[in-house]
Amino acid sequence: MRMKYRVVRATGWRAFILIFSLCWLAGGKGMAQQRSRQQLEKEKKQNIEKVSQIRTILKKTSSQKQATLGQLKALNQEISAQSKQINLLTEDVKLMTTEILQLRRTSTQLQNDLEKLKKEYGEMIYAADKRRQQVNPLGFLFSAENFNQLVARYKYLQQYSEARQGQVRQMEKVRQEMLAKKQAVEHKKKQQQGTLAVQVNESKRLEGLKEEKNRVAQELSEKEQELRTELAESRKAVNRLESAITEMIRREIREREERERIARLARLKAERERIAREKAAAAAAAKAERAAAANEPDANKPDAAEPKPAEPKATESAVEATERTARKPDERRNTLLNDEEAALASSFASSKNRLPWPVTRGFISDHYGVKPHPVLKGVMQDNPGIDIQTTPGEVVRAVYDGIVQYTTYVTGMHNIVAVQHGDYYTVYAKLKSVSVQVGQRVKAREVIGIVATDKDGVAEVQFQVWKSTNRMNPESWLIDR
Repeated sequence: MRMKYRVVRATGWRAFILIFSLCWLAGGKGMAQQRSRQQLEKEKKQNIEKVSQIRTILKKTSSQKQATLGQLKALNQEISAQSKQINLLTEDVKLMTTEILQLRRTSTQLQNDLEKLKKEYGEMIYAADKRRQQVNPLGFLFSAENFNQLVARYKYLQQYSEARQGQVRQMEKVRQEMLAKKQAVEHKKKQQQGTLAVQVNESKRLEGLKEEKNRVAQELSEKEQELRTELAESRKAVNRLESAITEMIRREIREREERERIARLARLKAERERIAREKAAAAAAAKAERAAAANEPDANKPDAAEPKPAEPKATESAVEATERTARKPDERRNTLLNDEEAALASSFASSKNRLPWPVTRGFISDHYGVKPHPVLKGVMQDNPGIDIQTTPGEVVRAVYDGIVQYTTYVTGMHNIVAVQHGDYYTVYAKLKSVSVQVGQRVKAREVIGIVATDKDGVAEVQFQVWKSTNRMNPESWLIDR
């Protein structure tokens, strides 16, 4: 009898271990999918915020009676963001399908294990009834030969009863888990249907945006001469801005070189004076020696010492001059930075791809470098920085700690501010007003001005990054949005 009980109980424990392993494996897969789900939801949320910002900007530009390039750029950005949103929804639907299949598999496995537990429980009940017919539990208990055997038989009956109760609890737990999985399947199916409906609506909106873009592009193409005139004026403004920034940086480099030249001459002068003092001291000592020797008897006088050769003057050696002229321009500029400027430049360089945007809301309406004109066929345009389209009245902020090196007004670019970060510079143009002064130290995200709005109602800030006199791609410095 004891052996039979052990076999039945061992079977129950095997079932328990099987169910535990099944739930753990299902949970592990769920955790892996949950991480993917979290990433997807995060990306969807970010893209929805981006679409919302673009729509706000587009609403401002669309209030103009005539089509504008700013409106076309905003439409292009919204179409891009809308397409991404549809792709994310498609990915969401696929992920939901995978989750539903996983839930169904888990539910089926739980159903099978519940049937096994029921079968094992039935075998336990049948065995117990059969034993009761053969041996009365009380008779079995009190037929013990001694007290120790009585206690052992009592524990046996108690453990057998607990095993039956545990089997019942385990069956109920599996049943509840199975029901929860079935409910999760139904909930996920409803979610999937809702996502599909949203996807259909977003696709319809995308088609509407494309039609609106084509309409605006057609209207703009009918104003080719006006667009060419605007492009010519824009190129002049860009050239004026680039010339102003280049001259400012070169002037700063010349000032650094002059400071370094003066410091070097001061060091050479100090070295000459040191050598002159040493020579004077040596001459005085030699003179005193000769005077002392003249007073000594002739027999005690030492042989006359040969005169020492004259020491060379302290001037920049040929080696030093060769090294200085052989350095590359960037290396020479780096040697001109003081310790504070060098530390700031190094810190700025290590912040690539992590700088905050100069405006809180907005999108890149014109990318860095050479690219085709959005309307004029066969026409290329070059941008030394990036244009960020935003809402009118938006504040413009410094992207990193630095010193305001330059502020001026450039026709076609409005007010501009240049902030120095060692031998790096960030430039902010198309500002309606400026709230900083030359020489002022600014912190990252500190307000430096307000964005200007053009005659078409488009609010744009021009943002540039320079290293010495070399312009760089600002997009590779800003954090991803």
